[in-house]
Amino acid sequence: MRLVIARCQVNYVGRLTAHLPMANRLLLIKADGSVSIHSDDRAYKPLNWMSPPCWLIQDPGVWTVQNKAGEKLVITLEEVMHDSAHELGPEPGLVKDGVEAHLQELLAEHIVTLGDGYTLVRREFPTAIGPVDIMARDGKGGAVAVEIKRRGEIDGVEQLTRYLELLNRDPLLSPVKGVFAAQIIKPQARTLAEDRGIRCVTLDYDALRGIEPDEFRLF
Repeated sequence: MRLVIARCQVNYVGRLTAHLPMANRLLLIKADGSVSIHSDDRAYKPLNWMSPPCWLIQDPGVWTVQNKAGEKLVITLEEVMHDSAHELGPEPGLVKDGVEAHLQELLAEHIVTLGDGYTLVRREFPTAIGPVDIMARDGKGGAVAVEIKRRGEIDGVEQLTRYLELLNRDPLLSPVKGVFAAQIIKPQARTLAEDRGIRCVTLDYDALRGIEPDEFRLF
């Protein structure tokens, strides 16, 4: 990534025209080819930008960023106060609070969330096509396979269906029921799950962590 702090003006020519008058700004030139112009008071949002694929042509005092559609950002530089390049390396991605692994851990610790009498058999229960998030026993001793998602969609239901088809071939486990658990379950996924005899459970992440709801109560 290249960081340039400069006194500059910017003209955009494309589907419309826009002009940024002369001022001190931060220019970001990223490895993906994108160029964005930032001020000191707009949080993360750039004043103007050009998304890749685009290319930067640097002439003395003038930078031109152009894309295949012929749109242009023309940056006129009056003074460059800082110019540095930094190799950031691979991006591991955003790790969100409440990812599936953490939900799995919390639900395993509080397995009775699924119902009275439920007991944990094992997390990451192995099968020939991958591990089931949680294997449990219900109050009657029956086997229950639990698939956990942050956002429950049709793909997750299909995944659990494949696990159930395989697990129910094992006479030591069969019959195995399914539970599809997520913080949010989309209506289409719920409909498909229930049509296949899979129970849907909406998980309250804060409740699993033992956090009281932040609201007024009478007592």
